[in-house]
Amino acid sequence: MPSEINTRQWISIDDFEDNTTWLFDIEFLTSNYSCIYGDGCESISGYKNSTFGCCTVGAHIADSDDLAKVEKYSKLLTTQEWQFKQVAKSKGGTFKKNGEETVTRIHKGGCIFLNREDFHAGAGCALHLAALNRNERPIDWKPDVCWQVPIQLDVHENSHGFSTILVREWKRRDWGEGGDDFHWWCTQDPKAFNSDTQVYLSMEEEIVKLVGQSVYDKLKIIIKSQ
Repeated sequence: MPSEINTRQWISIDDFEDNTTWLFDIEFLTSNYSCIYGDGCESISGYKNSTFGCCTVGAHIADSDDLAKVEKYSKLLTTQEWQFKQVAKSKGGTFKKNGEETVTRIHKGGCIFLNREDFHAGAGCALHLAALNRNERPIDWKPDVCWQVPIQLDVHENSHGFSTILVREWKRRDWGEGGDDFHWWCTQDPKAFNSDTQVYLSMEEEIVKLVGQSVYDKLKIIIKSQ
C-alpha cells in the first residue's frame, strides 16, 4: 500500500533554558475542535447515545506523581460527588495493575470515577465535579491523560540531551495495541469541530500546564500575527 502524504503547518519555538524545541501542530491548535462528551460522543466503545465517553477503559496513570495526585484528591470526594465511593473502598480498590502500568479500576463497564446518568449529579467524572464544586481546576485533580487528551506530547531527545517535543492532536495510533478498535470520535468526527473558539484559546489552561506560560505566550503572539 502506498504511503499517504499528509502536509501540516508547524510553529517552532526554542526554549534554550530547558534545551527544548517545541513544534506546535498549528492546524489542530487553530481548529474549532471541542470535546463533545454528552453531546454526540458515542464513546470509544461505540455505545450509541452513551455518556461513557473515553471512560470505558481505565485511566492509565502516567507516573508516581500522577498516582499520588489522584489518590490525594480521591480521598476528598464525598458520596454526593462520587457515585462509587463505597465500591472503591471494597476489596477491588480504586486502581489495578495492567502489566507494568497502573490504571483506574473498571466498574460496570467504565472507570470507577465515572458517575452514571442515574446519579443525582448526573453523568461525568467525579474528580471533575469535585474540583468545580471547590472552585478549583479539574486538570489539577484528574489523571494526566484525562485532561491532556486530545493534545499529545511527542518527545524526541538527541544524544546531547536536547529535546524536540511535538504538540499535536492525539491520534488513534497513540493508544498502541487496541487503538484500531476504538471509535476515535475525538479528533476524527466532524461533529467535534463546531466550536466558536479555536483550540489554542479554549484549551489554554491545558497547553500552559504542558509547555509553560512563557512558551504559550510566544505561541499565542505568533498565531495572532499570521
